[in-house]
Amino acid sequence: MLSKSQLKNIKLVLFDLDGTLLNDRGEIGQESISLVNQLQQLGVYFSFASGRLHSALTEYATELNIKVPIISLDGSYLKSYPEGKVLFQSVIPKKKVKQAIEFADQFLLKIALCHADAVYYTEHNSVIPNIIDKFGAKFAEVHSYEEYLDDTLEIVFASDMKDNLKFVQSRLKFPYSFGLVSNYYKSHLRESIYYLDIRKSGSTKATGLKNLLKYLGLHIHDAAVLGDWYNDATLFETEALKIAVANAVPEIKFKADYELKRTNNEDGTAEFLEMVLQAKKT
Repeated sequence: MLSKSQLKNIKLVLFDLDGTLLNDRGEIGQESISLVNQLQQLGVYFSFASGRLHSALTEYATELNIKVPIISLDGSYLKSYPEGKVLFQSVIPKKKVKQAIEFADQFLLKIALCHADAVYYTEHNSVIPNIIDKFGAKFAEVHSYEEYLDDTLEIVFASDMKDNLKFVQSRLKFPYSFGLVSNYYKSHLRESIYYLDIRKSGSTKATGLKNLLKYLGLHIHDAAVLGDWYNDATLFETEALKIAVANAVPEIKFKADYELKRTNNEDGTAEFLEMVLQAKKT
């Protein structure tokens, strides 16, 4: 059970989007919208921490009247909204991007390069827009990856060959490689598809939260995080107040301080926001 003092202290609420704040139709619940508005009037900040590109988050930021930086690409990119100032970006070294492309060719994996503005793929990887869960992203087919090796914030491998993905993951981390962090997980929507995301070390949703808190001048205990999926795990390893929606995977529920009774399709985030509002009114 959450204490009234915990809830009253909340100054920042950080939402994961897909499967958490958004229902399966990609909509924010009306109750959540109303409660966000009421809490903003009481001085509470709101933001997102998502695997989406920044450009795929701004529509929702406008809907909620968010005026603080947004964490995108699972922590690789922090950009103010609506000003559009880049506050943090973590670019993967060119040599590592080339190595990843070679692994994709060798182990028959599909691969895409995520930049701040678009997800790039080649003709050989033409299924990428249909199989990776980068909702709302701009996808751009290019003749070759050669001109897009610079400014890569995230590399995404996709395949139904789990063993190949796990092997490549092992080769892109210590002791075979340095300076990268990886995240292997199952697709939200496609039962047989698995992903391996590669980013520069220090690029996680948790470090995104840390950078955002520093920008706002807040402490980790001032924050609440809400999530549902494997890529939210680093947030659920912080000392923020951790809230899992009812549809969250077991790993997230296990790490949560509180599990909501409602799912994302039942506007579950509103359940928590109502608790915060009532605590702040007393």
